[in-house]
Amino acid sequence: MVPAPDFHLHGSDIFIGNLPTIFSQWLEGKEYSKVVVLTDQNTQRDCLPLMAPCLPELAKIITIPAGEQHKSLQTCDYIWNGFLEHHLDRKALLINLGGGVVGDMGGFCAAVWKRGIDFIQVPTTLLAMTDAAIGGKTGVDYQGVKNIIGAFNAPAAVLVDPLFLQTLPERELLSGLAEVLKHGFIGDPELLEIVTKSHPTKWEHSDWTTILHKSIAVKVKVVDQDPFEKGLRALLNFGHSIGHALESYFLTTNSPITHGEAIAIGMICESPKTSRKRVADLIQAFFPKVAIPESAFPEIWQYMQQDKKNSSGAVLMAVPDEYPLSVKLIPVTETQLHETLRGYNV
Repeated sequence: MVPAPDFHLHGSDIFIGNLPTIFSQWLEGKEYSKVVVLTDQNTQRDCLPLMAPCLPELAKIITIPAGEQHKSLQTCDYIWNGFLEHHLDRKALLINLGGGVVGDMGGFCAAVWKRGIDFIQVPTTLLAMTDAAIGGKTGVDYQGVKNIIGAFNAPAAVLVDPLFLQTLPERELLSGLAEVLKHGFIGDPELLEIVTKSHPTKWEHSDWTTILHKSIAVKVKVVDQDPFEKGLRALLNFGHSIGHALESYFLTTNSPITHGEAIAIGMICESPKTSRKRVADLIQAFFPKVAIPESAFPEIWQYMQQDKKNSSGAVLMAVPDEYPLSVKLIPVTETQLHETLRGYNV
C-alpha cells in the first residue's frame, strides 16, 4: 500500500522518506512498458547503488556527463538517442536520479518524447530536493543563458530521501542551502532560525527531515497558487535575476561558482536596502564573498537582459514584499546593477 504523500501538487505526489520502500510501493500496480533511469557520472557512482535494489530487473540506465555546462540540447540529443535505442513507447517511465541538471533536462526530454511520457524525480542534492525537482519546471540552457528552453511538465511523483545528502561534498550541500534560505526569507522565518543553528561541521546532526519538509512546504504553497508563473511564483526567483547572470558569467571563466553561491550573491544584491544587511549577515555566515570583476559588469548585464521575467524591454527583479508570500517586480537599469555589484564587492 502506497503511503500518503507529504504533499500533493498539481498531479505530483511528493514523498519524504525511505526511497526503496516508497518507490517499491508506488510502483505496485502500475503497468509501465519500460523503466529507464537517467543519471550523471556522479549519481551513477554514488546514488544508483542506493536505488538499484528496488528497480525492476530490466530497468535501463542512461548516464550523462555531470555539470551545468552539459545542460544543453546536445546532451538532450544523447538522451533521446538512448530512448530510441531502448524503444521507449508512450507507456514508459523515466526516473531522473540526480540534481537539478538531471531533473530539469530529464523532465524536458520526457515532456517532448512522443508528446510526453511519465517521469518521476528522485533528487539527490539539497538544491533539487527543495527546489528544482518540485513545481514542474523543466528545461535546458541555450547559448549560455540559463533554462531559456523548457516546458512546464509535472512529474508523476517526487521521492525525497535525506539519505542522499550524505553523498554530497560540502560545497554542493551549501549550494542547496541557498534555496532553503530563500524559502525562509520569502515565507518561513522559523526555517531561517532552524538553519542558522546548523554549521558546516555539524551538518550530520541537522534535522534534515524537518528542514526539507518546511522548505518544500514554502515552494508548494507558492506553486499551488501560481503554477505557470503568472504572478506570485516569480517570488521563487528572488536572487535569481542577478544570480543566474553571475552563474552564467562565471561558467565561462576558470573559476565557475555553484548555482547556490550565485543565488546567495543575488539575494544580497536584490534585497531592499531596509533588509539588505540582515540578509547579507545571514547569508555570509555560510557563503564567503566572491570577487566580481568590474570588467565583467557589462557582460553580466547582457545575461540579465535574457531573463524570462523581463517584459517590454525592461529588466525586472523579483523582490519580496513586506508581507509574507508576496512579491514586487522591480525594474533595474544597467547603472543600478553596476552600483549594486560595486556595493557587494566592498
